[in-house]
Order: sequence, then C-alpha cells, then structure tokens
Amino acid sequence: MVDEDGYFGERVAEQYDQPSSPQFRRDVIERTVDLLEELAGDGRALELGIGTGRIALPLARRGVPVHGIELSRAMVARMRAKPGGEGIGVSIGDFATTTVDTTGDGAFSLAYLVFNTIMNLTSQEAQVACFRNVAEHLAPGGCFVIEVMVPELRKIPAGQNIVPFHTSPTGWAYTVYDTVTQDATCHYIEVSQDGRGEARTVPFRYVWPAELDLMAQLAGLRLRDRWDGWTRKPFTQDSIQHVSVWEKPTRPRHRGRDPHRGE
Repeated sequence: MVDEDGYFGERVAEQYDQPSSPQFRRDVIERTVDLLEELAGDGRALELGIGTGRIALPLARRGVPVHGIELSRAMVARMRAKPGGEGIGVSIGDFATTTVDTTGDGAFSLAYLVFNTIMNLTSQEAQVACFRNVAEHLAPGGCFVIEVMVPELRKIPAGQNIVPFHTSPTGWAYTVYDTVTQDATCHYIEVSQDGRGEARTVPFRYVWPAELDLMAQLAGLRLRDRWDGWTRKPFTQDSIQHVSVWEKPTRPRHRGRDPHRGE
C-alpha cells in the first residue's frame, strides 16, 4: 500500500535496518564512505534517497557536511533517532525534482545515489530529470555517483519473465520483468506463524550503464570512472553491479565550427 511516504512508509522503515543484510556490513559501509569522502574533498555532499542514514551518518562523522533528499518521513524519523541524525539537513520530496537552496552554503561537490535507488524512479523521464536536478546542484568539478545493479536479463530463459531472489520457510520474493518498458516489479510475500500471509509490491525501472551515460550527457555531465563496486575493481561483462562516477566540467563546452556547414 502506498501512502504519503511512497512505498517506504512506517512498516518498511521499522524493518529497514537489518544488521544481517550485506549492505549493513561494516566493511561494505567503510569502503563506500572511503570513496565518497575522497570525492567530496573539502565540499558538501548531497544524498538522494538518504533513508535511515546508513551512509550519510558515517560520512558526516568523517567531517563531510551532508544534506539529504528523501520522500519518506518515516525513514527520516529513523535516521533522526540515531546519534548524529539531528544534525543532518533533509529536504522532503522526490529526488528527481526536489531542489535544495545552495545560496548560503554554495553548491555541492558530491551527489550520490546508492543501493539501486536510481531504480526507484520508475520512468526514463524521471531518471533523466534526476540527472538534470543533480547537475544543477553540483559545483563545477563536482561528481555524481550511482551504485546500481546490472539488469539481470541473462537469468531469464526465453518465454519467462520472473526471477526469484529470496526464498525461506516464512517468505519469498521475486521480480517480474517487462523488457519493453524496463519495468522490474518486485513482489514480497511473508507468512506469519499463524499461517497468515502478507503481500507487498514495489515497482522499479532497471537501467543500463550506457543509458545512464546518455542521461549524464543530456545533463552536461561526463563519465569519469566506472568500477565493479566500491572496491574499485574493473567493470567487466561479468559484473553484476557497478559504481559509476560522472563529473560536471569545470568550464562549459564550446561548440566548434562544423566544417560541413556553410558558416
């Protein structure tokens, strides 16, 4: 069920921080924060989809001023309850269109979207708008970082459009793919001890690395680095995810004279 917090209301927020999840492992968080701190330099960082502060809080503890954009007030409330959470500014809204006033503190040196969050924007139009929104917030030389999966279409046999990704005695989850719209709707089913079931559906839109590069180009950004993950291993045809860095040029590009035009 969707409310004012979108698909990440209180029932999701209260269960979101799972210590057993690989994303909450200390080494994973430290590698992520190491890279983001390096890219932020002496500037500020903007996290799109800041959630419960999994990355923002340790990054802020490193001395990087962090501001977040988040649609879910329930997720932000969870972050506020953690040590240091009250000190992080958050703008409530859709990160594809919500703007942050940079008049006083200046533009950001870093913006980032982690853990497949770009896929929460369920249309190509919204994803393009996100890149343009980020470009408006970045200072010249600033970077935009995205961590996202590589679409798993190689897992789908001909004639099938469902990929299960979790099974247990008390629940299972699977993704239904539409290769025309690039929709990847995730279905979660949980069974309680008394045998009662609960189903939840969350829509996503998968996106290809080359497609992201084109979105960046439309926003005036250029690809700087792409790795297999936060360890900075090379991105290859067998990579199941990527961490990509686009940079805002320090000076605008000037169109050269086209020799094929009579000018």
